[in-house]
Amino acid sequence: MPSVLLILASFYGVMSLVTFCLYGIDKSAAKCNKWRVRESTLHLMSLLGGWPGAILGQKVFRHKTKKRFFRSMFWLTLILNFVLFYGMYSLIFRTI
Repeated sequence: MPSVLLILASFYGVMSLVTFCLYGIDKSAAKCNKWRVRESTLHLMSLLGGWPGAILGQKVFRHKTKKRFFRSMFWLTLILNFVLFYGMYSLIFRTI
C-alpha cells in the first residue's frame, strides 16, 4: 500500500513540474510572439495530475489569470482529476 501511494505522489510531482514548466514556456512565448503551448495541452496536463504545478505556474508567471473561460475550464479539470483520483484510489484499495 505505501508503494502505491509513493508512485502516485511521484506521478503527481512529475506532472506538476512538467505543467509548471509549460506555463513558463507559454508565458515566455507570449511575450516574444512565438509559438505557444495550446490551452488544451495545459488543461490536459492539469487533468492528468499537473494541477498543483498549474496553480503555481499561474501565480508565479501571472499567466492565464484573467481569461475567465480558461480559468473555468482549469477548475473543471481539477474537479475531474479529483473524481478520477478517487475512482482510482477506491479501485486500488478495494482490491488490496
